[in-house]
Amino acid sequence: MSTLTIRKVDEEVKKRLQVRAAENGRSMEAEVRAILGEAVAGGKPNEVSLGEVMAEFRRRTGGVEVDLPPRDDMDDSDRRIPDFS
Repeated sequence: MSTLTIRKVDEEVKKRLQVRAAENGRSMEAEVRAILGEAVAGGKPNEVSLGEVMAEFRRRTGGVEVDLPPRDDMDDSDRRIPDFS
């Protein structure tokens, strides 16, 4: 493990960090390690996926009805089967 020193931290930031650390039952140092670890891990622990957002939207609104045009106008004679040989 290496050591990191951060100078000139705003007093208000330090106070809020102390409160956050206490709420999470950690020391200020452990809280900073956790925050830094989450920040560089590529995602936040509370981050939700697009699928989860869509599912929540569907749950709240009942979904969305979309009128699709009929597919009768397709001429099946023009549909060629690809030859992958």
